Amino acid sequence: MTRIAGYADRVSVTPGETINFMVSCEAPSYKCDIVRLICGDENPDGPGVKEKVVRTSASGTYEGRKQVCYDGSFMEVPSHPAIQGLESFTFQAFIWPTTPDRGTQALISNWRDRDKAGAALIITKQDGSLALCLGDGDGNIEVTATNRPLIPHQWYFVAATYNAETKQITLVQQPLNDYPNVNHARVLKKKSELSGPGKHDAPLTMGGYFRRVDKGRTVCGGFYNGRIDSPRVANRVLTPAEMELAKTRPVDGALATSIVGAWDFSQGIKTITATDLSANALHGSLVNLPTRAVTGWCWDGSEMNWQNAPEQYGAIHFHEDDVYDARWEVDFSLTCPKRLKSGVYAARLRGEGGGEEYIPFAVRAPRGAPTAKICFLLPTASYMAYANTNMSTNMGAAQILTGRLTVLNEKNLQRSEHREYGTSLYDSHIDGSGICYSSRLRPVLNFRPKALEWIGGSESTLWQFNADTHLTEWLEAKGFEYDVVTDEDLHYEGLAAIEDYTVVLTGSHPEYHSKAMWDAMYAYQQRGGRLMYMGANGWYWRIAYHTEVPGCIEVRRAEDGIRTWIARPGEYYHSFTGEYGGLWRRNGRPPQVIAGTGFSAQGFDISSYYVRQPDSFKKEVAWICEGIGKDEKIGDFGLIGGGAAGLELDRADPLLGTPPNTYVLASSEGHTDLYLVVCEELDVNRPNCDGTQDPLVRADIVFYETPNGGAVFSTSSISWCGSLAHNDHDNNVSRMTENVLRRFADPTPF
Repeated sequence: MTRIAGYADRVSVTPGETINFMVSCEAPSYKCDIVRLICGDENPDGPGVKEKVVRTSASGTYEGRKQVCYDGSFMEVPSHPAIQGLESFTFQAFIWPTTPDRGTQALISNWRDRDKAGAALIITKQDGSLALCLGDGDGNIEVTATNRPLIPHQWYFVAATYNAETKQITLVQQPLNDYPNVNHARVLKKKSELSGPGKHDAPLTMGGYFRRVDKGRTVCGGFYNGRIDSPRVANRVLTPAEMELAKTRPVDGALATSIVGAWDFSQGIKTITATDLSANALHGSLVNLPTRAVTGWCWDGSEMNWQNAPEQYGAIHFHEDDVYDARWEVDFSLTCPKRLKSGVYAARLRGEGGGEEYIPFAVRAPRGAPTAKICFLLPTASYMAYANTNMSTNMGAAQILTGRLTVLNEKNLQRSEHREYGTSLYDSHIDGSGICYSSRLRPVLNFRPKALEWIGGSESTLWQFNADTHLTEWLEAKGFEYDVVTDEDLHYEGLAAIEDYTVVLTGSHPEYHSKAMWDAMYAYQQRGGRLMYMGANGWYWRIAYHTEVPGCIEVRRAEDGIRTWIARPGEYYHSFTGEYGGLWRRNGRPPQVIAGTGFSAQGFDISSYYVRQPDSFKKEVAWICEGIGKDEKIGDFGLIGGGAAGLELDRADPLLGTPPNTYVLASSEGHTDLYLVVCEELDVNRPNCDGTQDPLVRADIVFYETPNGGAVFSTSSISWCGSLAHNDHDNNVSRMTENVLRRFADPTPF
């Protein structure tokens, strides 16, 4: 099938704003239609895919072309006379390699690959040892190696010098920790047989070597996996004593005239700039967001917050599979028409001869002028967290967790084939370190209608975006007018993004929230806003948005929680903002404070149902269950696992912040032994924590009032929205949801 992939430069627009679309298409041409997305679920037992074509200026046929995404992070310093004129030199740094056996990896590179000119301090592909590569510019290369393989996850001081007069090469491979009978240290001296490194005008790079420029993008090769700390470049051969001084001291005195560049990665951690302390001010740009705020060579464990001891966090962790912005060229644009109704839309692309792609985005109402009382808060931060997840192909335990064979579709396979598009905050880098940054400025192939997720199977196929379209389909079917606002809008605009709405509905899985998002939702409730929490596992992980570049979030999986990787000690604070990461619960703000319920259990085989609790019969809340029988099972049907209570479940808990005026209306039961209590509830490992034996494996439907006429209603299950359309929307899940929404949209005090 013809491959088409694309992305947009923004996730939402208001009337009059322009959104740009970048597309890679293998077909000669493709047709674009702008569609309003109503339902993205292909399940034949449900409403089916629903979309409405909207005529816009962007609609039409476009020429196909292949656009390339270059992954791999590196630091780039533009060409400078101080670098170009190097004859004799010293390169030195502290390094912490993670995959020294993965081929040639450039540490510090003053190199132009086109004519093999210059010099580069590398890890050699022959044996994973330190080496100096020289090229004379005429295609001749000389590699001098220590022939002592570097050990992964060990700190080394490394250096290479070259004397242009004597052609003497010196290599220093000095481990900071030595071990008996482990021979991984060496100082090597050798005379070069080349005439000397060829001169060129290429940039100085670290973490990769310069190859070429493609459409304004620097393209590198030989990507390094690991950390670099305190890199230095001198314009002569430094003595061992001078190397020692250059390691940590400020660049001053007689040595200052010899130091071409002295980069301090502990400065500007919140930025994409690598600061040079030398007189040349050769500040570097960090491409594809290598990881910052990581422990360096001198971290001693005495401080866990990088802001309090930045000198111990002077390292940057580079990865060959880092990606931030694909930086594709724009193929077409859309200026949002004033008449376009707020909602979830997409550019639908269909290639000549086959192939299909959707690039979703939200259309908002004009700022300060809502067109409805109801706001659907599209959880785009959570979509970014799961962006291009490859758990279905990477995680060996997927079938054990789901109790079924993993089913893959075209988009799953496309994600696996195009790893250069980057993966999710649930995946790990090639070197095993967790991915803590995720961007939307690249094709995100599971933020699409018709996509299956890692929990794929015949009964439990939807997760995140497609599951949320069950809610938009229900809103449309019931005739509710609603506007759409995204997480990103809420982060940047705060309370102003939602304050004019009477009621806000979440998606099925609003898991990731920044402090600005959390504060805005809390303020909305305190001023009388009404929240309908239509899912589970919400307000779980704390995230940060980058303060300098758009479309990127960060998570630090610290201390506790359901995690596919764990942050290293000392690395629990976000690099983007300096805020402590991890669970909101660990930050003193459990989900129960916002929604009345919080994450309690998860399971991925089949979903169950709810039964009414005594609170549901009290006159103050009887209206919520109007039309539902006393002994009626609520949601023993649905498109996700066959029930309304499934995948992930939240419960009420006064000890975690559930307000004392909360009514527990219904609770789920009948879960299988594949449903397990979340690990933050387990102080000691114990058996019998599954759905057949542990009372914590349940979802609680709750209602409570908030100040100034506000209220909260929480369904506490990810699969709830998958039951809304059952029996042509005539069912008790739909009935309860409609009862609440109609009452919440009525501003009359409770």
